[in-house]
Amino acid sequence: MSKEKISILKIGGNIIENEEKLTAFLSLFSKIKGPKILVHGGGKSATQFSQKLGVETKMMNGRRITDKDSLDVITMVYAGLINKNIVANLQRLNCDAIGMSGADAGSILSVKRPVKDIDFGWVGDVISINAKNINRLLNSEITPVFCAITHDGKGQLLNTNADTIAAELAIGLSEIYESHLYYCFELNGVLLDISDENSVIERITTDDYEQLLDQNLISNGMLPKLKNCFDAINKGVSKVYIGNENLFNQTDKKYTTIQL
Repeated sequence: MSKEKISILKIGGNIIENEEKLTAFLSLFSKIKGPKILVHGGGKSATQFSQKLGVETKMMNGRRITDKDSLDVITMVYAGLINKNIVANLQRLNCDAIGMSGADAGSILSVKRPVKDIDFGWVGDVISINAKNINRLLNSEITPVFCAITHDGKGQLLNTNADTIAAELAIGLSEIYESHLYYCFELNGVLLDISDENSVIERITTDDYEQLLDQNLISNGMLPKLKNCFDAINKGVSKVYIGNENLFNQTDKKYTTIQL
């Protein structure tokens, strides 16, 4: 017996920060048939609110250092302002949604990242997904909207990479569903030439990926995303797609599909 398809989508800051793009995306998302989950971050907004509140934003190698004050701002912005704005707009579109952090219903359990060369602070690495509780919502035809906050099971919230959360959700739910993972961001897909927006690599297999790495043809910013993609594929996710906010509305089908 074949499994029912689930669509798990992660949206990037370029969509979240642009009201017109967000409205268009949520309209498309609301029309997706079957169970679905939306995952979002919001780093740019968190940085802007940190400046307003006089909280210093510390970065190392392009990653945020999450001290206590930064975690407070991130929680307010991710789990509050951004999350509830998305949920309210989905309700407007007759999509019955509920805003979630990883702490809600014990959905996503993480462990604080161990200190090696850099102490990233209150940053969490996902260790498990509570597929049973998440599935209860899906079976009730409620769409979870997850922000990039998880918990450690001991009362501590943790800032967690949204791409990773989306991948872990897709992996965790793949035992119940045929899991399809979508990364929607500012580019049309994985580009062969970062300066040419039309140079989309439409299909990448594991062998293709190794060749692209060997030839240094993948930009540094894309490497962590592709790592999440292939980790998901190797752990039971059926397909992964990378493209812009019109991923579901493109007549020319210009996006990247990741598969074994």
